[in-house]
Amino acid sequence: MTEIVSRYFPEFTARQHEQIDMMMQLYREWNAKINVISRRDIDNLYEHHVLHSLAIARFVSFRPGTRLLDFGTGGGFPGIPLAVAFPECHFRLIDGTGKKILVANEVAKALGLTNVEAVKMRGEDEKGKYHFVVSRAVMPLPDLHKIVKKNISAEQNNAIANGIICLKGGNIDEETRPFGQKVKKQDISLIYDEEWYKEKYVIYMPI
Repeated sequence: MTEIVSRYFPEFTARQHEQIDMMMQLYREWNAKINVISRRDIDNLYEHHVLHSLAIARFVSFRPGTRLLDFGTGGGFPGIPLAVAFPECHFRLIDGTGKKILVANEVAKALGLTNVEAVKMRGEDEKGKYHFVVSRAVMPLPDLHKIVKKNISAEQNNAIANGIICLKGGNIDEETRPFGQKVKKQDISLIYDEEWYKEKYVIYMPI
């Protein structure tokens, strides 16, 4: 079902579409060995994982040279789809589970992504500086902020200020309340028509 991605990202090049097309076979093969996506959900790879990750690309178009840290990447989401979308940006994917990092590395390699490095590491131990930290429902925003604020670079490179951009679902008022008006919430159902995106959001907080 790569048509769903083509519909929302018609500007992708032939190479980018080819990389998106390859994802299903790669994730099916790896998921049979190492469970990084729910076995019941693998058929929904494009709608629930790839397109979901790419909602961030509709929120902001990262400029060439932007450095991003995907915190708690699992099998490579949102980092790998975003790396396809932004080949001139650099993505560092970290996760505490080595098997998941193995999958992310192997998928990135098979896709020919030279702008991705995936490393087994706890967020607390990451010392690098990045324009943005991206994540997908890893932990509550206050906890994430506490860990990654040290990793946000002072050097600005984009139309929006450096900070955290994460994908969240459901009622998130409790975790955004400590930050008040600083947090911006983009309703993904305004970006995509699919019912699955109801009550799913891109959350942005400058640091």
